[in-house]
Amino acid sequence: MRETLKVINELKDKGLIIDYAIGGGIAALFYIEPFLTYDLDVFIISVERADEKNLILLSPMFNHLKSKGYSRKGEHIVIGGVPVQFIPADELEKEAVGNAKVIEYEGIKAKVITPEYLIAILLRAGRKKDIEKIEKLLEQTDVDRKKLEEILNKFGLKEKFKSLKEL
Repeated sequence: MRETLKVINELKDKGLIIDYAIGGGIAALFYIEPFLTYDLDVFIISVERADEKNLILLSPMFNHLKSKGYSRKGEHIVIGGVPVQFIPADELEKEAVGNAKVIEYEGIKAKVITPEYLIAILLRAGRKKDIEKIEKLLEQTDVDRKKLEEILNKFGLKEKFKSLKEL
């Protein structure tokens, strides 16, 4: 994981991405009891390079990683033995990246999405495993309920959260 984080930080240092934060299952592991997770989800704010169809081009980042010897495996790039999925951030995720918590892992700094934003992102995805992570985050973490409510309201997730609590 140390090599993986170094490479992700290098992408930012080289200007291939503007910013990033770790999300998904690995982010949840910073706050709750361990569980099995397969990959590292990295929400990125990409350098705004659009092609003629107005799609954001990630090829400079992927070409850089390929030149360093990292290979693709499906939707992942394997860096230091860790399958990494780079996810271009939407508005909710951009805000989450901007408010991410800086942690240190084996001497390497990295950004991790806070529990409040993580809950909102997982809620929006809504898969069974996401709901289970939300429940654990609410039980095992000191979630700032006021901040969570602000995020849910801002991104239209309040009713979905309310129905989750009724289950």
